[in-house]
Amino acid sequence: MRHSSVVVQTSAPAEPTFDAVYAAQYDPLVRLAYVTTGSRPAAEDLVQEVFVEWLRRRDDVREPVPYLRRAVVSRSTSWLRRRILERRYGDTEAPPPEQSAPPDGTTTAVRAALARLKPRQRSVVFLRYYLDLPVDEIASALGCRPGTVKSLLHRSLAVLQEHLDDD
Repeated sequence: MRHSSVVVQTSAPAEPTFDAVYAAQYDPLVRLAYVTTGSRPAAEDLVQEVFVEWLRRRDDVREPVPYLRRAVVSRSTSWLRRRILERRYGDTEAPPPEQSAPPDGTTTAVRAALARLKPRQRSVVFLRYYLDLPVDEIASALGCRPGTVKSLLHRSLAVLQEHLDDD
């Protein structure tokens, strides 16, 4: 009896191209940065910087999307801290909040409630309820444990509910 051996060549899954990742992730990452910074131009600049950094380090990054999310959260938080220090110790004035369209009453209330959250809490709420990420991916993006994410979500939702119930 003759056995034939068939060699099946398997290859590693193709890495996503820079263009594909950029096209799919640019807008969500800008929104993530905007949630923290409150500035659309700053959010766009931060996301561009993160993509440039990823392009430089591409060979070292196995999973680009989690890397990009974490980098955006980190840079947005640093940006916000710098602005707070500049306002505290410098002469610079904070730019007025941006609005693309006149908000309705609900939008205004939600924005005001979100403004009461700390930047990290806003990031958690955005990642969970806007991007619909599971707790483990949020923990990876924020560089913390899943239990911390659950705690941040719980506290954030309590603040939001309290503020929205008052209105």
